[in-house]
Amino acid sequence: MISVLPGRSLTVHVSSALPKIRRPRAVWRLPRLTSVATALPPHHVDQTDARAFVAEMFERSLKRDASRLLAVFDNSGITSRHLCMPIEWYREPHDFAETSARYVEHALGLARTASERALARAGVTPGEVTHLVFVSSTGIATPSIDARLAQSAGFAPGVRRVPIWGLGCAGGVAGLARAADFARTGDGAVVLLIALELCSLAFQPRDTDARNIVATALFSDGAAAAIVTAPARTPRPTAGATNGAPPELDVVASGSTLWPDTLDIMGWTVDAHGLHVVFSRDIPSFVRSEVRPDLERFLASAGVPLERVDHLLFHPGGPKVLEAYADALGTAPERFRHARDVLRRCGNMSSPTCLFVLESALAAGELRGGDTALVAALGPGFASEYVLLRASSGAA
Repeated sequence: MISVLPGRSLTVHVSSALPKIRRPRAVWRLPRLTSVATALPPHHVDQTDARAFVAEMFERSLKRDASRLLAVFDNSGITSRHLCMPIEWYREPHDFAETSARYVEHALGLARTASERALARAGVTPGEVTHLVFVSSTGIATPSIDARLAQSAGFAPGVRRVPIWGLGCAGGVAGLARAADFARTGDGAVVLLIALELCSLAFQPRDTDARNIVATALFSDGAAAAIVTAPARTPRPTAGATNGAPPELDVVASGSTLWPDTLDIMGWTVDAHGLHVVFSRDIPSFVRSEVRPDLERFLASAGVPLERVDHLLFHPGGPKVLEAYADALGTAPERFRHARDVLRRCGNMSSPTCLFVLESALAAGELRGGDTALVAALGPGFASEYVLLRASSGAA
């Protein structure tokens, strides 16, 4: 624990090998992110159709506020999204029991698709997975989704499972950090991370609160998975160094900040109808005032100044949040192009979104050996989560 300000704290997890990361000979000692994969549900919805759907349902009840609230769809930076159910299903209210049943059904299918893709890319079989971290905040299931997946997908009976709930948009980054923590436990650790959200199931067709309308314009469904492996005793060449595949990424450091007196900025309220979104319109202002000093403290602890970070892979909460990040960090909006592209194509999927952004950057071939990449997100608490990655050079 590093004290940074009265009443505030920054928790940073840095590998014991960190002092050696500047020497290529020791890079392989860090936990390694070997693959990332994503999955989307089958129902594709254009943003124009989503706007028309909501206008039909709410315009009369919203009255004078209708045009102002519906403009959020036009200014969202989103052209399309994916939902787990056909759009007409959302027209009628569904109680918590029904949405929970739909969550279990569709979460299990998406988790299996994303995990199979990540395992295949890493060349790992389900039976080799030693730890399974499952992150989600949009549904409740006991036995948890990871237990159901392990039963049906061939994981070993001794796999160590860690379901994590309640981290919201920050969950994918926090899950990646926890996966790296487990990978550090010893040689042979193979950690599967799954971040999955079905945000659309929280849609409330009779709730005219402005936050419900804004959430309907932004949030969507999706899943991502990643494989993180233990530090190897012998150096491994990077696949990208030999056949053009994306480089593997060493997990250099992770950090978290929980800001005091901010519980009302983001989260859920729960009633008989299910989950109701809570988020503040002041989030962009908060980003401008708080994120840079918080981020610089984290990077200083990892020995990497902000100007030495090559790639900014941030969660795209929305266009205004991305603008606030660019303002706060004094950097060009173009540096968040992968975040904007994911937002445009897929909407805000909450926890898996950062892993979609990471996958996009890897697919573009922009991460070269030795490059640093910062994956970051904000979530309920109100909290920040950071993971610093370094693309492996493949050097022994």
